Order: sequence, then structure tokens, then C-alpha cells
Amino acid sequence: MDELLKWMDYIEDNRQQTKVRHKLKDIIVIVLFAMLANVDDWVEMEYFAHYHEAYLKKYIELRNGIPSHDTFCRVFGMLSSEILQKLYGKWQELLNQNEGEALRKLICIDGKTMRSNKRKEGKTNHIITAWNEEDRFSLGQKVVNTKSNEITAIPELLEKIRIKGQVVTIDAMGTQTAIAEKIRSKRGDYVLALKENQRTLHEDVSLFLNDAGMKEELRKRGNYKKTIEKAHSQVEIREYY
Repeated sequence: MDELLKWMDYIEDNRQQTKVRHKLKDIIVIVLFAMLANVDDWVEMEYFAHYHEAYLKKYIELRNGIPSHDTFCRVFGMLSSEILQKLYGKWQELLNQNEGEALRKLICIDGKTMRSNKRKEGKTNHIITAWNEEDRFSLGQKVVNTKSNEITAIPELLEKIRIKGQVVTIDAMGTQTAIAEKIRSKRGDYVLALKENQRTLHEDVSLFLNDAGMKEELRKRGNYKKTIEKAHSQVEIREYY
């Protein structure tokens, strides 16, 4: 953390210094810590900072108290995209070190066809995106010609991003041995969807989960969770093994 804080001191502050009440580093640190707590709204970030002010002062001065939510929004609107990308990279490096071992984030891999972008007889672009759900940040993208090319494009995209210690989620298109091996080789974990059209694997998993003895063993080992939620006028029950 000390290395990251020292790096922040070199970020150029383009504000009128005579009107500055809050250090740029203080504002950035509050936002980063708030994002770790899944806070994604400027107003909520201000509340977060007030509630955790004593803890934040271990890292930053807060000489003039907590900045307002308008200040958070205005200052981050002034930072260049290049600075934000470097900041995000430094932050990820920190999370990949010992200080970040307890933090696990979701990286969602998904493909989407970009409509109305084809030229003459050409095909529309299909883009594979790696999305960090907690930080609301795109880690990388790759353009492919068709949805069927996702299988070869996903490992290439995974090669370019850091997934160590994180959980990668992919829909059924990405439920491939090569993709699972790529994630494990980069020391990540995965959640892959499974559909009936992947017949052999689907049957194997179904047989496994229909074995009462195996399910009981998983429960005893603490590898089971059940949630009950009421949404859209219906009760949803989910079981995880």
C-alpha cells in the first residue's frame, strides 16, 4: 500500500491550487476503498468515508475532513483516461500481492454482437469483453467475426489480463477444457455454465448431483449453501454444491 500511496503523489493535479481543500491522493484513496466495499455511487462514497473516517486516516491526512460527493465526481471527471488506467493497473498489482489475498473479485467474460456496424456486405463485429463486476471496469476486449469464434478468442483474452486469485464466470459457450485449463494455469478460479446440449458432461454432472451420499458428504464438508429470495412476486430457491 505504501508503494501505491507514493506513486499517487506524482499524479499531476490540474485544479486551481488556491481553491483546493482536499488532496488529490485523499480523494483517490477514498474512492478505491469504497469500491472494495461495492460502493458505486458518489453520494454513498461520501457516507462511506464519514463512517470509516478513523480507518482512512491510517493512510491519508483528511486535513479538511471528508470531501463532498460533488467533489468526488468533479475530480474524477478531470482525471485523464491514461491516469485512470495506470491507477487501476497499480491497484490490481496491490491486490495480487499479499495485501490482496483475501479479496476475490468476479471477472465476467461475455460476448455481444454489435448491431448496425457492418459495412456493405461485411459481417457485424462480435466483441468478447472481460468485465470486472465490483469495479465496473472493462479489463479487456477482443473482436471476433462470429459468436462461434468465442471458443478460440476467450483463451487469447484471458492471456492478456490478470486473473490470479479472481473468479472468472463464462456462459455455456466457454465451457471448454482448454478455457478451464487456461484459467487454472493463471491461478484463477472459474464458474462455467452447463447446458443439456453438452450431453456427456451434462449427464456426468447430473449423475454426480443426484447421488444422495455425495451430496450429504459435500454438506458435511461445508461445501453447500442454500439461499431463498423473494423477487418479482415469486420465491427463488437456489442450492450450491
